This record gives sequence, structure tokens and C-alpha cells, in this order.
Amino acid sequence: MTSEKVPPAEMHFIVQNVSKKHNIGTICRNCTAFDVKSMHLVGSAHYNVFGSQGSDAHVKIEHHPTLEECRETMRETYNVEEILGVEITEESVDVAKYPWKGNTAFVLGNEGHGMTPQQKKICDGFVYIKQYGAGTASLNVAVASSIVMHEFAKYHNYSERAREGEKFIVAEKPLSRRPKGVAVGVGWTPEIARKEREMRRRQAENEKESENDENECVFGDDKGIAEY
Repeated sequence: MTSEKVPPAEMHFIVQNVSKKHNIGTICRNCTAFDVKSMHLVGSAHYNVFGSQGSDAHVKIEHHPTLEECRETMRETYNVEEILGVEITEESVDVAKYPWKGNTAFVLGNEGHGMTPQQKKICDGFVYIKQYGAGTASLNVAVASSIVMHEFAKYHNYSERAREGEKFIVAEKPLSRRPKGVAVGVGWTPEIARKEREMRRRQAENEKESENDENECVFGDDKGIAEY
């Protein structure tokens, strides 16, 4: 009689206030590489896929209006046992030595300011990544996420992806109605996403017109301008 293989504990990542456009895309790519089950955007549902190399199509990306709602989803929908902040605090444990439990969600803070008090409030604990050089105060948020993912996957003995030549084999992109750069959330529909894109397009046009008007006011015509 053979026993069924128990699936490894799952990873989920919570992202809020990450401002640099390439970081979200790179975190998406990291999630795909390390088999993260879902990424959760808190606040804005829109994100920039720059740097993802198309890997965002393979990651389940959800939107939550507030951190509290996100925490509730982690507990009730994804059976997350711990929510851990990736941050340097007095209570933080070395990520290489953390005694991982079951399904775990990680919270990532802003590139410059780190985690907010509100983000820390939803966490059960914190992990940090040791540094050995003196030239920087912290790692890039996307780089930090990849190290945490690797440590968790290694601890829980994730199965390595098959390779072909010098690359790992990439799965076919799943069919999805999710617009590129928009996370799915409660009340989301394709029509809402279309209206939001149209609104952003109009805002961009208005800003461009306003900028042109300002330039005309500054430069005017060439009458009355002395020649040098």
C-alpha cells in the first residue's frame, strides 16, 4: 500500500506601496519561478507588468481594498497559518533559520521606507535576510522576495521544475480574461476594468493638453523677443 504524497506548504505574497514599476513585474516573475500560489495587491488594483517577461500570466493575482480584508482572505480562503513581514526588526528571525510551519503569506514593504505600522499589525512575525557587506542598508524588494521564496521552497522540499538545455521548461500560458496589469478582486468585472482604462486614457490626454497650454503661456510667440 502506497501513501499519497502530501503537497508542500503554500506561499502567498502580499504587496502594498511598492512604487517602482519594474519591481512588481520582477516579483511576479519570482512568484512563477518558485511556485508561489498567489500574489495579493492591497490598495490599487493596477500594476505594471514591466520586468515580468510574461510570467504574470502564470500567477494568480488578487486585489484587496484593505490590509484587514487581505488578512481575512489569507486565513479563510487560503488556510494560511502565518503571515510574516519581510523586514528588519528587533523580533525578526534569520530567514535561513526560521522554523517554517504550513501555508504562509509574506508581506513586502516599500522600497525606501519599509513596512508601515498598518502592515506590521497584520503580521504574526518577521523574517530578515542577513547582509555581510557595508555598502547598502537593505536589498531591493524584488531581490529580497526571491531569497525568501527560495528558502521556503527549499525547506518544504518543493519539486524542481524540469529543464531543457540551459533553461527550465515554461508551461503554456493559461487562458484568462483578466486584463493585463489589473488584479482581480471582489466586484471586479471586465466592464469595470474597461471603464477604468478609459478613464486613465482621458486623464492622460487632459494632462497632456494642460501641459501644452502651459508651454504656450511660457513661450508665447516670437514677437518682441530681442535677437542675440
